Amino acid sequence: METDEQNLDTSRAINIDELNIEILPVIYEIIRSIEKDHHDSTAKTRESQDCSQKVLELQKRLDQARADIRTLPGIEFSKEQQLNNLEALKTQLRLKQELLQKYRYLYRFDFQKP
Repeated sequence: METDEQNLDTSRAINIDELNIEILPVIYEIIRSIEKDHHDSTAKTRESQDCSQKVLELQKRLDQARADIRTLPGIEFSKEQQLNNLEALKTQLRLKQELLQKYRYLYRFDFQKP
C-alpha cells in the first residue's frame, strides 16, 4: 500500500515554482474577525461561525501545502545528504570545466564537407 502511495507521490511531483501556499490572507481574515467587537449576540454567533469556517479553510490550505511539499523532488534526503550531493555536483562541474579548458585548444579538426 505504501509503495503505491509513494509511486503516486513521485508521479505527481511538482516544482518549487508551482507551490501555491497562500495562508496569510486567511490568517488575516481570522484575526480581523476575532478583533471585531459585536454587541449583538446574533452577530457574535454569526461571526463565530464565519471564524470557524475560516479556521477550517486555513487547516485545508495547510494540509494541502504539506502534501505538496512532500511531492517536491529531493525532499526525501536529509540536509547533510543534500549538501554532500551539492558538493559532489560542484566538484564534477569544476572537473569538467577544467577538462574543457585543457582540451579546448589542444586539437583543431578541420572537417571537410564532401
